[in-house]
Amino acid sequence: MDAVALTKTLLQFDTINPPGRERDCAHHAGAMLQEWGYKVEYHEYADRRTSVIAQGGGNDEKKPLCLTGHLDVVSLGTRKWAHDPFSGETAGDKLYGRGSSDMKAGVAAILIAARSMANKLSGTPGVVIVLTAAEEGGCIGSKKLAETQLLGKAGAIIVGEPTSNYPFVGHKGSIKFNASFRGVSAHGSMPHLGENAVYKAARAVAKLEGFDFKARKHPIMGEPTLNVGTFEGGSGVNLVPDLAKIGVDIRTVPGVDHKKIISRLKTLMGKADVEVFSDLPPVWTAPDDEWMQRVFEICKPVLGRKPKARTATYMTDAANLLKVYAGAPTVVLGPGEAQMAHQTDEYCSMERIGEAVAIYEALIDDWTTKSN
Repeated sequence: MDAVALTKTLLQFDTINPPGRERDCAHHAGAMLQEWGYKVEYHEYADRRTSVIAQGGGNDEKKPLCLTGHLDVVSLGTRKWAHDPFSGETAGDKLYGRGSSDMKAGVAAILIAARSMANKLSGTPGVVIVLTAAEEGGCIGSKKLAETQLLGKAGAIIVGEPTSNYPFVGHKGSIKFNASFRGVSAHGSMPHLGENAVYKAARAVAKLEGFDFKARKHPIMGEPTLNVGTFEGGSGVNLVPDLAKIGVDIRTVPGVDHKKIISRLKTLMGKADVEVFSDLPPVWTAPDDEWMQRVFEICKPVLGRKPKARTATYMTDAANLLKVYAGAPTVVLGPGEAQMAHQTDEYCSMERIGEAVAIYEALIDDWTTKSN
């Protein structure tokens, strides 16, 4: 089985999140890894929400290389698909399916590279393969996994998210929260008897629009951003609303103190109940890092030029894995097309899937044969 065929197989597992149900897909991947000689463990933080951790090789001289990807995918959306989202239909170089780019092609490439290198890992620093549940919507699976002792050690991380095989040196951090504003209900014809929660929320939103992070612009990631993504309130046009809620998405850059930002926002919004449901730091490796330069050199023949420093626009599980693999240089690098993530008729280039396998094999070989 090559990586394209394996991608088709992985697409047939319905791992749409919510609800997720990654268990069957996880055990399928884990069984293959075990057959190839890896030590495999599973972590299920909720019913059928299963992650896989596989270890191959290992010594005391150098930490292993981590390759990671997630097994869940997003919903199909409301638009009709022209291609079956779960069968792996192909047309030309395109392999269609929900999760083809984000990111079952990346997972397949990681697995095939792991198979290719399995017999070469004995006595070397080795590799650790981490396939997570519940990445979509907050990286919950990797958060729960980082709270266990299962991850072991790693000296560098490859995240197989969609980059068209271009190595990204990091991504912005994320703060996501809901804020609730309370009021007093009254008849719409007598608003003076109530306290309008929507007005409170609206005033807060107006202040958020002009929020100044007071942060230095990052040379690659740019500036932090804030977006109010949801606003809801009221139960009828003839009622003074006693409850209104907003949902806020913040993306941060290195140097931004999340605790201080959250504190400032709470003060700015006034009396609001704030629930922070995602708080993940940026991921950043200096482009001149020795290992990152080797990654660039390995990718150069595939890309036709030496890469320049770029960062991803999305979050990855690396933010949680680095809580355990502290200080590990991290590259986001996978065969998927970033612009196809979460799209109707999502597809991945089959040529790029094969290229990703070759890149991962070269990176594993480089890590396990070179000293620190």
